[in-house]
Amino acid sequence: MSKTEGRIPTNLRTLRILEVFGHHDRPMTPTEINNELNLPKQTVHRLCKTLEEEGYLVRETNGKRLQPSSRLKDLASGILYNSRNQIAVMQVLQEVAENVKETINLVVPEEAGMMYLERIETDWPFRIQLPVGTHVPFHCTASGKTFLASLSPSARKSFIRNMSLTPMTPNTFVDSELLLEELAIISKQGYAVDNEEFMEGMVAIAVPIKDENSRYCASIAFHAPDQRLSLETAITRKGFLLEGAKKLSSVLFT
Repeated sequence: MSKTEGRIPTNLRTLRILEVFGHHDRPMTPTEINNELNLPKQTVHRLCKTLEEEGYLVRETNGKRLQPSSRLKDLASGILYNSRNQIAVMQVLQEVAENVKETINLVVPEEAGMMYLERIETDWPFRIQLPVGTHVPFHCTASGKTFLASLSPSARKSFIRNMSLTPMTPNTFVDSELLLEELAIISKQGYAVDNEEFMEGMVAIAVPIKDENSRYCASIAFHAPDQRLSLETAITRKGFLLEGAKKLSSVLFT
């Protein structure tokens, strides 16, 4: 038994493998995983096979690398949301909603797209209904583009290369190169907008919520009909989202 192996109890080795995935934004082979754990090769391959059989890991199309499955992502988002004070989260969302005076959404990435985890509805009678549990595309929503922009440039290219850039409106990015250019801008400016790209007549803006290591974990966003709110006006209110994201990060990770 190696010195490193002895430091990782048998019942924790599976968790350590999953922890490695939490530190990277790309699929990995068992060998790459073990570069960080230094366990016996057969042990890592066996545990990865078990995680795959139980539905926590899935293989890429080419079958060489493993990545978290939708089951594991559901588990992670549930732990994220329920491990801290839900009341505090809702209070932050309520405060942001009162400032921007539009519907506020807490959105997390899942295999099927960005999922609305929580929301505070606007008091306006004319509103756009996207209830909790709704999944929306990555490439044409403010929250989805915020998530994509959080990936490394190489990971973005790989992700988008395997996406279907379905045109939802005339404004949807359907050219991968143009979308990559947009994501590079978002990465630098710290927020993303939806200029009627997902739904005609709707504008939105989102910012990332990050953990203590500056890693993306979710988005906070608001949307509204463009008859009531212009995109330019929405951008002037991004400061409320940024402050809300900072408070949510504190609630969730400190």
